[in-house]
Amino acid sequence: MAKSRLLEQVRRAIRVRQYSLATEKAYVAWIRRYILFHGKRHPAEMAKAEVETFLTHLATDRGVSASTQNQALQALLFLYRNVLGYELAWLDNVIRAKPTRRVPVVLSQVEARALLANTAPSLCLPVSLLYGSGLRVAECLSLRAGDIDFSRQAIRVHAGKGGKDRFTVLPENLVAALKAQIEYVQLIHQRDRSIGLGRAKLPVALQRKLGKSSCRFYWQYVFPGKYISPDPRGAGERHRWHLHPSTIRKAITAASRRAGIDKRISCHTLRHSFATHLLESGADIRTIQQLLGHKDLRTTMIYTHVAERGALGARSPLDN
Repeated sequence: MAKSRLLEQVRRAIRVRQYSLATEKAYVAWIRRYILFHGKRHPAEMAKAEVETFLTHLATDRGVSASTQNQALQALLFLYRNVLGYELAWLDNVIRAKPTRRVPVVLSQVEARALLANTAPSLCLPVSLLYGSGLRVAECLSLRAGDIDFSRQAIRVHAGKGGKDRFTVLPENLVAALKAQIEYVQLIHQRDRSIGLGRAKLPVALQRKLGKSSCRFYWQYVFPGKYISPDPRGAGERHRWHLHPSTIRKAITAASRRAGIDKRISCHTLRHSFATHLLESGADIRTIQQLLGHKDLRTTMIYTHVAERGALGARSPLDN
């Protein structure tokens, strides 16, 4: 019972700070595992030694990656600082795993075209946006009708990673398909309104401010799901949500197999390919940084390692 009350406090603290649902699920799961690992002891009774023992268990016994280990640490730091209210020196001195810096998997332009050609027609548009606009899968599926600016040929990404807004390019080849998709969404929205629904899912404060205005078409998802479902955060309202990310992941995996691409491909591979192909076409690295929404230029510089010939554009002496 005490554990349930604590986890509910964690959920409330996360929602107050308007973290994503994915972050909420991940943090709650790690905190639950931490408590169970230490025999259901209350976190207030534990400190640095117990945190480091748990992190060591993840690395040595479970074999998790450095990024996964650091995600678990962030969840525990959130628990102690923002839920239990601890501001102790040991919180800053917990040993963090050093993340590995890996070169991203990138498709060639021929492979990218083959992948899109083999994607299921019903999902080709969102998959094409991942590559054509460099969007993360969550950013793509969270697009609202008002985020597409056809006059400026731009896409507004609202509250991307880190809660930042940015603009990215709208490919000319997708303008007609996006306009058709928005017309389709209008028909769905009209049908939802006719049965008393059609309110978009928005942050609580914005929902309260807009009131009935949240039914405006501007707020509707560009890629709506098939069904109307209840709010997973328990607000009691029913909405038409966007497509689930797993739908896009499965479509990309199936398309890569049909295209015969023998690489480990994910949704993020298309974003990596977008940046690399822009760099190869002569785009400025600062421009690519802004389009991707990277905070640090060093993050964007990783694409210089895979551009052109695959290794800084160098030619092997054996080929001479």
